[in-house]
Amino acid sequence: MFFNIFAVAASLLLGVSTALPQATEGPLSPDAKFSLMALRSASEVHFASFEAAKSNIFLHLPSQNASCDAGPAEYATFYLQDGGLYLYTASTTPQQLFADRSGMGQGTFGYTTGAQSAPRNGERAGFQLDENNDLTLDGAGFLACPNSIDGAWSVWVSAGVEKPAGNEGCLGISARAVNAPNPNGCLYSE
Repeated sequence: MFFNIFAVAASLLLGVSTALPQATEGPLSPDAKFSLMALRSASEVHFASFEAAKSNIFLHLPSQNASCDAGPAEYATFYLQDGGLYLYTASTTPQQLFADRSGMGQGTFGYTTGAQSAPRNGERAGFQLDENNDLTLDGAGFLACPNSIDGAWSVWVSAGVEKPAGNEGCLGISARAVNAPNPNGCLYSE
């Protein structure tokens, strides 16, 4: 009897674990296109995908309203080039991410389009994936703060500020890169 219960429980657990997003084993290739998944155990944002809209990065955004090559995208696709983090697009108009960790920016994490310059204290270089494929900016992690647009969570780079821009309820998160074997190129809203 005990064995039967154990066998049923084990098969259920195995079925649930294979339904969860699976991280890539080993480091991603340098030219990889990838999505980002928030990791924060026992939280509303655990396994949430990063989305891009209105020149910012979010979790749980109902719609990105992006113009994509292969139809609507439920998450943003990224790539790294020379320490810069970019949103993947098949067009020639690049969208590059930046962070402002100054006292004024408090960890603002957003993107610019084309020749648009970064904010005054915006950092565009220093993004990298560690041995677990977690994204960092010169070793700094990320925060997710609730109550942003359309009920989404806004994403910030950790700048030593517990409540960036006065946001309450922010959580430290890891940003795990997950290989996107068939990336959907998009131009995200400004």
